[in-house]
Amino acid sequence: MLGESSRIERGRWSGAQRWSGMQWLAALAGGLLLVLAFPPYGWWPLAPVSVAFFSLAVHGRRARTGALMGLVFGLAFFAPLLRWTATYVGTVAYLLAVLEAAFIVLLGAALPQIQRLPGWPVWVACAWVTEEALRDRQPFGGFPWGRLAFSQPNGPLLPFVTVGGAPLLTFVVALTGAMAVWLVLRVAAVCRVAAPTASHGAIAAAVAALMGVPVVGLLLGTAVHDGARSPRVTVAVVQGNVPRLGLSFDAQRAAVLRNHVQATLALAARIDAGEARRPRLVIWPENSSDIDPLRNPDAGALITSAARAVGVPILIGAILDGPGEHVRNAGIVWDSATGPGATYIKRHPVPFGEYMPLRSLARKVTSKADLVPTDMLAGRAPGALRIGGITIGDVICFEVAEDSLVHDDITHGAQLLVVQTNNATFGHSDESPQQLAMAQIRAVEHNRSVVVSSTSGISAVIGPDGTVRQRSGIFTAATFDTSVSLQSGRTLADRLGAAPEWVLTAIGVGSLLLAVAIRRRSAAAEAGEPVPAPLEREPA
Repeated sequence: MLGESSRIERGRWSGAQRWSGMQWLAALAGGLLLVLAFPPYGWWPLAPVSVAFFSLAVHGRRARTGALMGLVFGLAFFAPLLRWTATYVGTVAYLLAVLEAAFIVLLGAALPQIQRLPGWPVWVACAWVTEEALRDRQPFGGFPWGRLAFSQPNGPLLPFVTVGGAPLLTFVVALTGAMAVWLVLRVAAVCRVAAPTASHGAIAAAVAALMGVPVVGLLLGTAVHDGARSPRVTVAVVQGNVPRLGLSFDAQRAAVLRNHVQATLALAARIDAGEARRPRLVIWPENSSDIDPLRNPDAGALITSAARAVGVPILIGAILDGPGEHVRNAGIVWDSATGPGATYIKRHPVPFGEYMPLRSLARKVTSKADLVPTDMLAGRAPGALRIGGITIGDVICFEVAEDSLVHDDITHGAQLLVVQTNNATFGHSDESPQQLAMAQIRAVEHNRSVVVSSTSGISAVIGPDGTVRQRSGIFTAATFDTSVSLQSGRTLADRLGAAPEWVLTAIGVGSLLLAVAIRRRSAAAEAGEPVPAPLEREPA
């Protein structure tokens, strides 16, 4: 009997070890699968699958083990997703992946606690929104790359952004994955024991809800405007390209400016010959004039000559010197008659890319710290600019990932969204298609056409339904004119602003606090300690 009992115990221990190993593999696989959900792969169904793998990995674990699994998941996801940051600066750029993974560590520590609550898939989904809300803001203003929402530009869940923005879309993606795990665990439990009818009813309800999520998304999609019946204007996009790849882009400033001027002059010649439509405005990309045209008369004269030739204002991207030793990243409306006018200054310069926080410390970590020799100052005003008789909402490069910055442009009357960007320093990497996916999300979220103008690719025109209507190649010169719709209405997401994110975040934090409190009370009760009674009002 003792031998038989020992064999049973050994079998149980061996089974537990195998399950533990499978959970660690699930954490690793979940991170890798999530990479494939994002461009350039774009296999969007893998985003909820990834959430399911991670939820299963941490299920029943201690907070410490969940945190370690979060590190595995986070590194497996962010290291390949952000490998474009290392294109020219080397492995030191992977420190960003480590920093981003640290937020998944916190998520991994929280999920095992939350999963003890009834209805835990909802609270798990809120926890994902909470993690992203924190990561989007900290440190140094945050880095919102890799949000679950940004994996869905072509998925059936995309229309949820019109209701609650990117945070709600993240919630729905995470909820879908968490519900799938809940079903798996519930069915497994039913198979092990004779479960009451209520369990079968709960499973049936969960299956119906899980199947209903994409159906709701498709129904919302029928209300998404494609812009076909809206007022339309012709817009020209100029991608002048750069002479060569690499971080020496700054040394090519004059050549890059000439490329965009020459491309615009060629467009003007085609217009005069009747081979192209005269646009309402021309859009140049970020860094199209890294020579300050407000201080350098030659640069200003070149831009003016291009604007006069094409006969319409140009939105240029320029680096402005000052104040002092600082610089500013600007979008400037350049009129053919009056020259520079309305200006937007980039509100969220990229830390370690456009300014160097903790520069003295950074120099001790890497010799490349001074590749950013001058710190860029942030602007304060939204990017709503009047040009060619319409109001555009200008965001510069990575700002397209910032919910609040894009939302501000809409609330200030933007009829068309413009993303000025410079992808030259990232080579033939995944950065451009990942950024394009974010622009598609913004188009649907705000029901606006979006024009993306890049120095070297990908430039594109996106309809309000998120469809890419026209696009350029990478590291090719391209000029195209296209008709875009103008919108003035607001989606529910526009009206609610950040409220959905704050509500979901509050629920995520509250569920964690509740789970911890219940856990402590249960532990105290099992130890035979008195459980503190809730405070009552003293009698008068």
